[in-house]
Order: sequence, then structure tokens, then C-alpha cells
Amino acid sequence: MILVTGGAGYIGSHTVINLINAGEKIVIFDSLENGHIEIVQALQKIGDVKFEKGDLRNIDDIDKVFSKYDIEAVVHFAAFALVGESVENPAKYYRNNTFGTLNLLDTMVKYNCKKIVFSSTCATYGNPQYVPVDEKHPQAPISPYGTSKLMVEMIMKDYDKAYGLKSIKLRYFNVAGCDKNCRVGEWHEPETHLIPNIVKSTFGEGKVFKIFGDDYNTPDGTCIRDYVNVEDLAEAHRLALEYLRKENKSNEFNLGTEQGDSVKTIFKACEKVLDKKIEVEITARRDGDAEALYANANKVKTTLGWKPLRTIEDSITTAYKWEEKLQTLL
Repeated sequence: MILVTGGAGYIGSHTVINLINAGEKIVIFDSLENGHIEIVQALQKIGDVKFEKGDLRNIDDIDKVFSKYDIEAVVHFAAFALVGESVENPAKYYRNNTFGTLNLLDTMVKYNCKKIVFSSTCATYGNPQYVPVDEKHPQAPISPYGTSKLMVEMIMKDYDKAYGLKSIKLRYFNVAGCDKNCRVGEWHEPETHLIPNIVKSTFGEGKVFKIFGDDYNTPDGTCIRDYVNVEDLAEAHRLALEYLRKENKSNEFNLGTEQGDSVKTIFKACEKVLDKKIEVEITARRDGDAEALYANANKVKTTLGWKPLRTIEDSITTAYKWEEKLQTLL
């Protein structure tokens, strides 16, 4: 059985669907602080999914799951992920993301569960010294969120040496889109991501979006980011799990499309897909925004055989369909 922490959340729920389709039996461990029971219920209609409510910060909650189920491997998503909040409240991030994961790893060692796929982030790199960013790029995070994830990566390397616990660290770039069948989707409160916020605006009176700076050294003057579709991302987690089973080796991979989309490009794509005018206002640059950030994903392609298949238009289309459904749930 596969334990998916944070399986009631955005990326976790999509990965659960992918694993179900591959014939895996799943137990979701989630505090529901950011996840949703409605997502769990939707997943249970799809396949063999157990649910255990618990908090990584309470090691007894984790122990109960491992004593109840025969856990072969873990896919670990559970984490707080708001960069700004992490700056304002770093203790929350270190206690949950780092200390909570330490509890999880200690319990895995106790029960001789030696395989974990870890949801890491490109935020461990900090401001890019070069693009595209490969896995050898220096890791120098500029937020407690990024640091909390990097600390976990470092702990995992030590746990491999000391206890033989093998880990795959997946460093995401920007994630977008939803399940094509609209069974699960992006459901954050508050929502901070660009595409779902644009989509949400079309269901109300509309709003004027701010573009923070159009004087960067990029083709259209706006920042460039790498948007990878969530269903493509979910497939990478399954392939990482298979790699652990076959190779029994730790590794780390970037997950991105290897091409960036500028902020203006995203707005234009949303206008095209949604057939609606999106009002924008150009304002001053925002502190800390990198000019361009996109992945070199050659390593994951050659090692795991993964490649992104879906376009930014696909991501916008599914995000809109999910928001339509979400409007009826709220």
C-alpha cells in the first residue's frame, strides 16, 4: 500500500488518481487544514482509497497509520506552501514542513519503510544564477518556505547514508491545470496562483489584475515562469515510485516544461481560451521577483522517461472547468 500525505490537496489528489489508474492501493494521510474532505470522497469513488486524518507534527498520528497498514512506500506532499506567509511566520513552516517530515521519516525507519517520493520545489534554488535551471544549480533559498524544503532534502540524504532510506526529490516549477474529468482540482483558500485567479475573476464582476513590472530584460518586458500541468506532474510521481522500486537509489529531478511563459503571455492565453477580455494594470516591480525562472528537465527525461504532454492552453481549459464545478460546491 502507498501512503500519500497531503492527498486531499491539489497535487496530491491528482497523483492519487494517477496511482489508482496504475493499480495501486492508497491510504491518504491529511490534516484537512488545507485539504478538503470532498476531494477525499471524490477519490474514493474512483478507486481503493483509505483515509486517515492526522497531523505530521504529531508523531503518534503517523505511527497509528503505519501500525494499521502495510506501507510499502510514501509519496509526501503535506506541507504549507505560501512564500509570503513563510516570511511572516517561519515557525509554522519549520514545525510543519521540516519537523513534521522528520517525524514521518523516523516512523518510516521504525517500520522499515525505505522508499519516499518527496514534493520539493524550485524555491530551494533561490534567485537563479542562470537559466534554464538544472539540478546542479546552487541551492540558496530566499524564503523560509524554500529553506524548509531544502532542509528536508538534506535530512533525506543523511537518512539514506545512515538508515538506507531511499528518496526521490522532485523540484517543481509552477503548477497549473486540473483533472481533465473534473473530479478534483485546485482549491486553495486563499488562492495565490495566477491562472486560477484569472479564471475565478470571470465568474464575478471581473477585476483589474496587476502586472508587476514590464521593464524586465525579456521579450515582452514581463517576468517569465515555467508552468507544468498537474496531470503531467502526477505522472512524474508514479515514474519516480517505479524508479525507487527498480533501482533502489536516491535522486533528485526538476519538473518543468523547459520553456517559460511570460506574465503577458499567460493573460493572452487566458483571453483566448476563455474568450473574455482580462483587464490588467502595469505597476512597479515587486521585490524579490526573478526576471526568468524555468527548468532544465533533461535529467528527468533521460532517467525516468518523463516529458510534459499538456500545453498551457490545456491547463487553462481544465482550470476553468474545475472552477465552474467549484462554484456549485461553495
